[in-house]
Amino acid sequence: MDDELLYHVDGELVPAGEATVSVDDRGFRYGDAAFETLRAYGGTMFEWEAHLERLERTCDALSLEHGLSAADLRERVRETLAANGLADAYVRLSITRGVQPGKLTPQPEVDPTVVVYVAPLPCGGLEGESVWDGPATVRSVETRRVPDAALPAGAKTHNYLNGILARAELEGDADEALLFDLEGNVAEGATSNLFFVSDGALHTPTTDGDVLPGITREIVLELAGEIDVPTEEGRYGLEDVLAADEAFLTNRTWEIRPIGSIDGTGIGGGSLTERLANRYGERVERACYR
Repeated sequence: MDDELLYHVDGELVPAGEATVSVDDRGFRYGDAAFETLRAYGGTMFEWEAHLERLERTCDALSLEHGLSAADLRERVRETLAANGLADAYVRLSITRGVQPGKLTPQPEVDPTVVVYVAPLPCGGLEGESVWDGPATVRSVETRRVPDAALPAGAKTHNYLNGILARAELEGDADEALLFDLEGNVAEGATSNLFFVSDGALHTPTTDGDVLPGITREIVLELAGEIDVPTEEGRYGLEDVLAADEAFLTNRTWEIRPIGSIDGTGIGGGSLTERLANRYGERVERACYR
């Protein structure tokens, strides 16, 4: 593989340094685009169907009728991984509304821009390597999570200003920003979902609130059920999390990452975090390496 990665842009594989989209593209102008962050393990896209379903939900929320088939999208991802000689990788699939007349109102006729980015990541599964160096240092921030009534919480769009503003508040060695909703309930990280353990039960903020329904989040809830750990999705204050026995973050890249501290208060992982991480590795192993 050459040093420079190849990206897939509108049906063509091009060197990353030459991968461009028009400045008139609505994804660039307005953040009018949907995306998914995925991981390839052993050349297999983990939980592809779940990501595809969420991508379509985002496109529905944007009224973005791109006309692309699931088979087409999957083939573009496959081609990109193959062209870069990558079996274990980060993958980002983006669909924008493309170039339209320079006004805010979207037009029904869409010629979408489709981009696939990839980057190498360590292998996963039971023998996998972590992509993080240690437990996360988390800081709560003043930036509030955009309410679902203003921007659908379940939509993964290119408009990431909320998370950017949250991360811009971080200082020092903090890894993640913890956002609250407008009522002061803990919502999620800038790019992650939050879990904590209290009295033997696993808790996570409800997606009935202003929380992205992460796919890794859903897997963790399923895994907890498999080992008979009680779960609760609710509304919690910061004090509930700080008093927890264990806490961790989830997203597709980090998988399950223990929280070392929040606002200087130590929490850490623990036996349940480790059990869930092992079960997650087993699921990756079964789905992608066997």
